[in-house]
Amino acid sequence: MTEPRHKLLLCNCNRTLPLDGKTVGTALNTSAPPHLYSELCKKHIAAFESAVKSGSDVLVGCTQEAPLFRELQHQEQGAGSLRFANIREMAGWSAEAKSAAPKIAALLAIADLPQPAPVPVVTYESKGEVLIVGQAAVALQWAEKLSSQLEVSVLITGGAGKAELPLERHYPVHSGDKVKIGGYLGAFEASWQQVNPIDLDVCTRCNACITACPERAIDYDYQIDLAKCKSHRTCIKACGDVRAIDFERADTQRSERFDLILDLSADPLLKVPQLPQGYFAPGRDPLNQSEAVRELATMTGEFEKPKFFEYREKLCAHSRAEITGCTKCIDICSTAAISPDGDHVKVEPHLCMGCGGCASVCPSGAMTYAYPRVADVGARLKTLLRVYASAGGKAACVLLYNETDGRELVLKMGRRGKGLPARVLPVETFHIASVGIDTLLGAIAYGASQAVVMSTGSEAPEYVASLKREMAYAQEILTALGYGSGHFHLIEAPDMAQLEAAVWSLADGALAPPPATFNLSNEKRTTLDFVFDHLLKQASQLRDEIALTPGAPYGAVLVDKQKCTLCMACVGACPEGALLDSKERPQLKFIERNCVQCGLCEKTCPEDAIALAPRLLLTREAKTEVVLNEAEVFGCIKCGKPFATRQMIENMLKKLGAHSMFSEAGALERLKMCADCRVIDLLSNAEHGSIHDLK
Repeated sequence: MTEPRHKLLLCNCNRTLPLDGKTVGTALNTSAPPHLYSELCKKHIAAFESAVKSGSDVLVGCTQEAPLFRELQHQEQGAGSLRFANIREMAGWSAEAKSAAPKIAALLAIADLPQPAPVPVVTYESKGEVLIVGQAAVALQWAEKLSSQLEVSVLITGGAGKAELPLERHYPVHSGDKVKIGGYLGAFEASWQQVNPIDLDVCTRCNACITACPERAIDYDYQIDLAKCKSHRTCIKACGDVRAIDFERADTQRSERFDLILDLSADPLLKVPQLPQGYFAPGRDPLNQSEAVRELATMTGEFEKPKFFEYREKLCAHSRAEITGCTKCIDICSTAAISPDGDHVKVEPHLCMGCGGCASVCPSGAMTYAYPRVADVGARLKTLLRVYASAGGKAACVLLYNETDGRELVLKMGRRGKGLPARVLPVETFHIASVGIDTLLGAIAYGASQAVVMSTGSEAPEYVASLKREMAYAQEILTALGYGSGHFHLIEAPDMAQLEAAVWSLADGALAPPPATFNLSNEKRTTLDFVFDHLLKQASQLRDEIALTPGAPYGAVLVDKQKCTLCMACVGACPEGALLDSKERPQLKFIERNCVQCGLCEKTCPEDAIALAPRLLLTREAKTEVVLNEAEVFGCIKCGKPFATRQMIENMLKKLGAHSMFSEAGALERLKMCADCRVIDLLSNAEHGSIHDLK
């Protein structure tokens, strides 16, 4: 028997859930069935208070009244932890509720798991210095409302604003064009080109220029309408020593730092799929602007968030010797948080929003997801599927979705629709982009017949495309091993009706292996090694190798032996130790399981002798050194010491034989000598000139 860590309190929600304590207790394999209440949040509230007073860790099988239970725990000063599991919308309120006992037990089991270890945090500090960018009328309007709460600056764009500036200078006002913005909450950098001759930050608004201008080209927005201006320059004389007007200012660049940005442009000035924290771009809609301003007013003080990633540059296959290899993490990042940094990449943790897409596509495991870690996700999947199967559940389908709008759709379907089928096991993730081939195949290895990911449409298109690729690689492997097809699906459902139609139409005929006992690791390649070994042992079709779609993170390196001179440039370029040389003789060796198909060897090879062949090799040969090319050793014609390969010397003789520098007698023969003998031959050759001949 396995006793839960938490005291379990179950409620059938006024008898709307067709379950009983005995059924759940049997599914959980406990020594005694948990007591079942019908109104735990009302008539039976004393049972909860008693459990809390005892100091026990408590698990409530309901999330509806979580705020009430937390408040009661606080009042009773309960020493234990308090957790919740949603068995109502996720299982009990389903068209297949009577068959949902295995799923209910599985959901309760993962809620009982220990909390993951804490991760490092990233801190922000905002003093409330905000830049409002936009057309004069609307920008100044919001500046007036915010100036009493925040330190406001305004940047008027779009030429002459045609809006009267405030009578009192409560905040700086600038004007400009070609605005560029970068950074994050507490550290934004804004730059612009000041195109109007009048510098609003210097102008005293004395109106002297308005009075002096004969063309009426200046109004109370204190900007010169250059279409009306006839270059009399009387405004400059009127401005005098204030010097706010300068017609040579067209190329003046300005830049300042701000904590927050309110971008009122029709389209965001910052062109990234996911805007950084502290940057608000509500567009021209007044309601959206109002909501943004309300949230912006709260963004002062110190903030922190998890550091979502871990990066080990030693494993990174981005670049070597200024030759670019893998750029997958850079290409997929929706916040532009990842950028090249020499042979490696760098990640700005303040810009990272935790999608995990970089870790999913990273072929080497240099980038890993830390919130939550793959090991933690694996523990949940393993427990979920083990308890579900031991309770009699069949054809398990894992449904992964994000914890925001994805969760909202699933709950809405449970409350208002048919709910989830009894075999569909819900698993929340922070972001679906973090679901990679290791998680997908790990779920199958643990006994799931299907792994389904739900996209609500709020994700960047790059993430959806990446998920489809990862699923395609995983399905190629399963199909080749005889497990059939249909194991992976991406459900694109922006509303409840589409989600409901998709989950209830999922076919349940996909084959699954007996569940594995190993744990998923944060080391991506290690996890996949265990997964491949398990799938191969249980496979109906034994294969030595599986052909994969180009771009897959596994494969071979093919060497054209006629072209290869064994210069070993590819060995120096390989970041993963997949290509090796030999200390004993001229040999190029290869360990296929180390290869991530980054292409650095192919791009570095000066002879164009290398090609990539995506595949998954499943024999022992994948982890052992194999010789790709070897050559006959060429010994020095003077002393016999080996110093090169015969092919390399023959290529040199062929290419340099007709060159004028080697027309001298014996010059080509020196190419056949080692470095020491070559020097001796030059010094002993009487026909060879010396510096003393130049007199």
